[in-house]
Amino acid sequence: MTVSQGRLVLVTGPSGVGKDSLLDGAHAALRDRADIVFPRRVVTRAPGLGGEDYIAVSEADFAAMAARGDFALHWPAHGLHYGIPASIDADLAAGRQVVVNVSRAVIDAARLKYPGLLVLAINASPDVLRKRLQARGRETADEIEERLQRAAAYRLDGPDVVQLNNDGPLAEGIAAFVGLLEKCG
Repeated sequence: MTVSQGRLVLVTGPSGVGKDSLLDGAHAALRDRADIVFPRRVVTRAPGLGGEDYIAVSEADFAAMAARGDFALHWPAHGLHYGIPASIDADLAAGRQVVVNVSRAVIDAARLKYPGLLVLAINASPDVLRKRLQARGRETADEIEERLQRAAAYRLDGPDVVQLNNDGPLAEGIAAFVGLLEKCG
């Protein structure tokens, strides 16, 4: 078990709720705060595909990194592999708040490894989610409906979970997100 002085903040929620937009906005708003860090994820996806600022690696490189212990957390999702660099352990040991975007599937493992973490569960109404998913144009109508059904079926609860509704304008969502980070840090 890893004991840390800082706090790990896991940002999670269904596709389309605006996690990347909130993270980007919070990172920009807090860029001068050395006590809050936003590490880049390692992803087995081609570089430059947008959405988030990630480190692109091949499947083979990812597997080698995982085998070496280069990740604090890692998981597969939707045909890709995602990893949070093990360097977050040094940030936590230094007392920093570490904010990362993760899959809901990795939360239980993270809770065991990082006691005292905070989960920011981002959500949005089905109508807002549908419009956002349609606007980004990555999924078919059937795939969007499947995502909406998965989002409706999954509810994350626990004493370490804070819900954040992101139905409104982006500036309001970022302000609420930053406020939670500052309050919970």
